Amino acid sequence: MKIKILIPLFNDWQSVSKLLDQINNLTLEPEFQVSVFIVNDASNHDRQDEEKNFDNINSINIINMKTNQGHARCIATGLKYIYEKEDFDYIIPMDGDGEDRPEEISDFLNKIKVSDEKAIVGERVKRSENLLFKICYQLHKLITLTFTGKTIKFGNFTCLPKTTVEKMVNEKATWNSFSGSLTKVEEDFISIPSIRGNRYFGPSKMSFYNLIKHSLSIISVFRKTFLIRSALFIILYILLIKTNASIITAIPLIFLLIAVYSISNLALRENIDEFDKSLENISNIENLK
Repeated sequence: MKIKILIPLFNDWQSVSKLLDQINNLTLEPEFQVSVFIVNDASNHDRQDEEKNFDNINSINIINMKTNQGHARCIATGLKYIYEKEDFDYIIPMDGDGEDRPEEISDFLNKIKVSDEKAIVGERVKRSENLLFKICYQLHKLITLTFTGKTIKFGNFTCLPKTTVEKMVNEKATWNSFSGSLTKVEEDFISIPSIRGNRYFGPSKMSFYNLIKHSLSIISVFRKTFLIRSALFIILYILLIKTNASIITAIPLIFLLIAVYSISNLALRENIDEFDKSLENISNIENLK
């Protein structure tokens, strides 16, 4: 069974080097043939040349992009490249910084045997960030559920069969939000518990701004539902506060209108023509093994 691990990367070569070591050190059953594809998002830091033996990894390829396009689009490009150019059974997208723990790859592979070729997601049961970030993350999930009716407890760390990958490379939302697109194309998937690990090197890149953008990008995938629920909320809220209207009571409406504007703009990122042409942004492909 051919497993492709897909890792988006921007400058964090040191972390990816450690991740490759840990993947290579995994004890996997011989029925699984693991290969790694690193999507280099036009890094401006050179990687160090290292002589290493990766006996347990079948092949390692670096897909070098001409221009920087962002985390979600790197994953989308990687999915499209592997789907069109490679022979595979499953793709496992994961971050290269240690926050997606490599030991959980074994959990995905064990779950494959009973998954009936359904997509498998790593459902977060524990996070490593500070308390304030955790509170904001829970608020993000609550808002997503309230305005879209979707509960999304996973990120990129998943295990996708070829049938799911096919759906995602033909879905324009994949160009904007990985988890939103997967939720849209697959109503039935299974999960494994996943613990958010600590970064190998340096601080986390998931800032509050990025969390807000991540949350709004997911919601933008379900923007029709969001707009309907937002309109209902606005009508009910105005009826509720009409006898006590003030600048303070108007604050929730202001925030919601800002969200509507932001989500409408983010929805424009769903460009199937750009997605279809994404492989044209590949500069070259390096084979490390």
